[in-house]
Amino acid sequence: MTADEVMVGVGLIVVLAVGSQLVASRLRVPALLILLPVGFTAGALTDDVNPEKLLGEAFSPLVSLAVAVILYEAGLGLKIGRLRGHMRRIVVRLIWLGALITWLSAALFAMPVLSMSKGAAVMLGAILVVSGPTVVGPLLNFVRPSERLQRVLIWEGSLIDPVGGILGALVFHAVVAGELKGFGSQVEQFSASAAVGAVGGVVGAGVLWLLLRRARLSEELATSAQIAAVIGIAAACDALREDTGLISAVVMGMAMANLPGLDLPARRPFLDTLVSLIIGLLFISISATVTPASLRHVVLPSLALVALLVLVVRPLVALVSTAGTDVRGGERWFIGWMAPRGIVAAATASTFSATLVARGVDGAERILPATFVVIVATVTLYGLTAFPVARRLGVLRPSRSRPLLVGGSPWAVDLGRALNSAGLDVLMWAGAERQRARIEEAGLPLAPGELLAAASGAGAELEGITGVLLLTEEDDFNALAAMTLRESVEGPVHRLSPGADSQGVVAPYTGGEPLFRTGLTGPELARRYEAGARVLTRRADGAVPAGHDVLFVVRADGRLAPVTHAHTPDVRPGDTAVLLGPPSRPPSP
Repeated sequence: MTADEVMVGVGLIVVLAVGSQLVASRLRVPALLILLPVGFTAGALTDDVNPEKLLGEAFSPLVSLAVAVILYEAGLGLKIGRLRGHMRRIVVRLIWLGALITWLSAALFAMPVLSMSKGAAVMLGAILVVSGPTVVGPLLNFVRPSERLQRVLIWEGSLIDPVGGILGALVFHAVVAGELKGFGSQVEQFSASAAVGAVGGVVGAGVLWLLLRRARLSEELATSAQIAAVIGIAAACDALREDTGLISAVVMGMAMANLPGLDLPARRPFLDTLVSLIIGLLFISISATVTPASLRHVVLPSLALVALLVLVVRPLVALVSTAGTDVRGGERWFIGWMAPRGIVAAATASTFSATLVARGVDGAERILPATFVVIVATVTLYGLTAFPVARRLGVLRPSRSRPLLVGGSPWAVDLGRALNSAGLDVLMWAGAERQRARIEEAGLPLAPGELLAAASGAGAELEGITGVLLLTEEDDFNALAAMTLRESVEGPVHRLSPGADSQGVVAPYTGGEPLFRTGLTGPELARRYEAGARVLTRRADGAVPAGHDVLFVVRADGRLAPVTHAHTPDVRPGDTAVLLGPPSRPPSP
């Protein structure tokens, strides 16, 4: 292809990838539901988006390195401390038992139904063991199942991808060599590959740890250093032993998330944007290599394979993996209804099938189109049914607000008790030991660690925080914390308004909508509380009593609506108003 044709092709792939994700966000559906048919249609209509013609032999290694970046980002969310007890046992079983059962079932079914040789069927089975965080994560964020379910499925999706990639590589080499070696030999080869990837990941994490600890890099340079290290280590591992780069990437991510002394940002906008773009580019590119002719005799048999995987294999894997644990029936069945295939299945199918076809392996030409059908069908099925299934099984996370109250003054603790009595699951944080002791004496849960860790990222997800209320006596602290947390907390962040005589350096000049009516500042709240005013709750059965100020409205469904300078929420039947009563005695001079 000419340089102009390559330029047009690359530009078209980027536009289609980002455009598909924009459409998916507007329609509130998983992006894969748009990316796959768009890539397939573009590949059928033009040759400009065919990555094998655009990049030639460089396409396959570029895919491997791109997937390594995706898995590193997924590994950053895997905190070892969260996975303990029965959850750890379930994840381990889902990985090795799930991979074994899925591999054997898919291979045995593909030989007669898809008319594949033994080698091609075993290759397809190895490809289809993967699930992946790129599809499981967005689905779970949309469905919002219980925290334990979300952690188990994210761990499985993040760890099964490198396992499936190495398994696929081992089977591929065995098929190319013309012999499928025994189970013992496969285990030995797999262990060697896992060891190479693990050592590479540990070395890469050690280098990154020293660099980030000693070099004092900016956030942009720190992210660039991480990407460079992941790509460099993955490339080196792949050069030593094929497809071990995926193991090294996820090990690096896990190590960076769990090493002491690192302050990685909870939200990583640049890295998240890069991963999102990579996913779009890969799915457009890979689906463009699937031709309509290749699907002609594969669609119906592949749909039969999907039915087997969804209705028989995955429920069996979930049943075996959760046996003897404290997982109840609804959670067990939801695990059995969540196994979409994603980018690693597409990448390995695209990488291995072309070589097997060139080697004359019978049925190898059906590997990529069959994988394409399985990905489209499973993503569509789970994407459309996961939420109603979770609701029917009773495993959805409660919709009630869970605010994090920052501050430990007496009136703030009293407010926490009032919100708790109104039915909210309140969490509090304070820096001073005296204030932390006051919170614990009130019987309210105290968030561990530092504020940023507790309020954003992994900490917020672990605790289910839906918003932050900054109620400390330090106006500048409230203002700066609000500016920082708005970039990392998914829910709303509110702060107290500084007093008219505030000595704050930045508080009077920062934006944002302050809490409560004009004039009800932090000092005023403290003054009224010292004069005997108390925070109380009142059902919405009449007018607000004279001398009382409405602070919050707790909706009948458990959502929290705060009063701000610009907005006072209306009180509806069934709501609960949180009020600040009048002083019971004159303020002391």
